[in-house]
Amino acid sequence: MGGLAVKKRILLIVTLLLSLITLTACQSSADRGESITIVGSSALQPLVEAAGEQYGSEHLGKFINVQGGGSGTGLSQIQEGAVAIGNSDVYAEEKRGIKADQLVDHRVAVVGITPVINKKVGVTDLSFAQLKAIFTGQVTNWREVGGHNLPIILVNRAQGSGTRVTFEKWVLRGAQAKQAQEQESTGMVRQIVATTPGAISYMAFSYVDKTVATINVAGVAPTEHNVTTNRWQIWSYEHMYTNGQPKGLTKDFIKYMYSDTIQEKMLPQLGYIPVGRMQIERNLNGQVTVPK
Repeated sequence: MGGLAVKKRILLIVTLLLSLITLTACQSSADRGESITIVGSSALQPLVEAAGEQYGSEHLGKFINVQGGGSGTGLSQIQEGAVAIGNSDVYAEEKRGIKADQLVDHRVAVVGITPVINKKVGVTDLSFAQLKAIFTGQVTNWREVGGHNLPIILVNRAQGSGTRVTFEKWVLRGAQAKQAQEQESTGMVRQIVATTPGAISYMAFSYVDKTVATINVAGVAPTEHNVTTNRWQIWSYEHMYTNGQPKGLTKDFIKYMYSDTIQEKMLPQLGYIPVGRMQIERNLNGQVTVPK
């Protein structure tokens, strides 16, 4: 009888342990709730992160996981079906190897992109020709364009960056960029430019802070208003691509991105421009029209 009692106690303990494990697993699953993953454009990342956090606070049990990696990563990942949404600064048609006809484009914002320089450079305005000459390596010292006697240090975003594609499209216009150091992170680009005399790069308006200086291009300041009229030409639509029509949480979150909460409040606060405020439209080929 003693042995049988021991076996019963062991069986009871095992049963209780299994029940506890099952309960913990169920509770853990409930805690996780429903989630989607979004990757891609670093220019769009701050907005989607902020919107995701706010959406999660308003919809308990819904989680929006946001990662960077660049527009190329966003487009390739959404094409492969590895994520729910792929963020991009460029049209899917502009990326080689992407089957754009399989993706659905949701344009949620506009972002201006500006050259940024180290504060010791001593330049406040450059022409498009001068800016092009700098990034193609034809001009190598700031005194050649009215600045201080400092060698020009180029800092590029990495290949696959939509910010880089947009900048080179409207500044280099088909010319070959000079080979230079490349950075995946816009935050790292800003840090390098801020701490390296003679450095120049480019970034979305939303990343600019007091540690770096912006410059006018052809006498036009990098402002949101100038973007809306296309006087400032270095800008892009911010795309959130889905693989087919979105469903479930993906559909709900994209709808939330178009809500007044995001478009009228969050976008301006973070340095983005609602598409509805644009006074012009620009298509894939760069043709500008004025909406009727």
